[in-house]
Amino acid sequence: MSGIYIHIPFCKQACYYCDFHFSTSLKRKNEMVKALVKEIKIKRQELPKKIETIYFGGGTPSLLTMDELQLLIDTIYADYEVIQDPEITLEANPDDLTSEKIKALSTTKINRLSIGIQSFFDDDLEFMNRAHNAKESEFCIIEAKKHFKSITIDLIYGIPNMSNEKWKENLKKAFLLGVPHISAYALTVENKTALANFIKKGKYPPVDEKLSQQHFQTLVKETVKNGFVPYEISNFGKKGYFSKHNTSYWQGKHYLGIGPSSHSYNGNSRSWNVSNNTKYINSILQNTSLQEIEYLTINDQINERIMTGLRTIWGVSLDRIELDFGVELKENLLKSAQKHFKNKTLKQENNKLIITDKGKFFADGIASDLFIV
Repeated sequence: MSGIYIHIPFCKQACYYCDFHFSTSLKRKNEMVKALVKEIKIKRQELPKKIETIYFGGGTPSLLTMDELQLLIDTIYADYEVIQDPEITLEANPDDLTSEKIKALSTTKINRLSIGIQSFFDDDLEFMNRAHNAKESEFCIIEAKKHFKSITIDLIYGIPNMSNEKWKENLKKAFLLGVPHISAYALTVENKTALANFIKKGKYPPVDEKLSQQHFQTLVKETVKNGFVPYEISNFGKKGYFSKHNTSYWQGKHYLGIGPSSHSYNGNSRSWNVSNNTKYINSILQNTSLQEIEYLTINDQINERIMTGLRTIWGVSLDRIELDFGVELKENLLKSAQKHFKNKTLKQENNKLIITDKGKFFADGIASDLFIV
């Protein structure tokens, strides 16, 4: 089984913290959709397995018209073998989700909405330069629940000057609205973003890692208390509502990326498209390739399994490491893990390496420390 990710590189406005590839100009949207359709068709041979998930990400996929979304879905169904009941997710912003749009989306094969709430407070949304307001956030969730069973929302913590009590209020609002899945991310300062520039010039306060850590601990505690399973560092779902698409990434399944900047993975190599709308459109329509390919070494494959596995409740299987890469590499991995066992940030359970609650906030750093060089 495998998945398809389609990157829609358009946004109404630029969020200050975002470093994803997007454009605020919609002038070439029609050409982009044509290029996406063509890329879906020409990459058919790269993904011979059955499709179990389709994910519209971005950018802001909810900026596409119903006809454009339907065309992309129909193209996939025409050229790929899709399972009976695939998970099809659309990322959407609250300001796009009118009652009419939500109802129309529910008539398509899209069966999961991922709504970019980020915060239920207007001052936070203004701080991040989001296009919607808190009232729109609540409204679209209430409306979406009338037509969609599977809904997830994004929230951001670690925002400067956000108290822990205010963060709890954000979570409480999500619980009261009855969303079955939450993805929550620490605010990070990426190079070349507006946020990085504002902090550098002293216009915004710097991000406080201790505050983010406090918010993360609150996040885990409150979600668990309210019946969510912390199945990945940033993802919390009620049983039956885990993201199948994102889980496939963490479990090393193959996926195909469509659109500018999108990545594909087949187990042995990773490839990615150019992060430029004009170059992408021209290359696809002119039958040329601006795709880059990285062939993964054995070390790369092991390290990727460590990085992704440690972020989840399923951990890293030592049996699989031994089976796929040999006893010596497994023993070296265990030696590197010893200090984290002593620090109680990592544990060995059922012959798996699993991050403890104490170590979750530092999962990426722990994984990096275990990498085979």
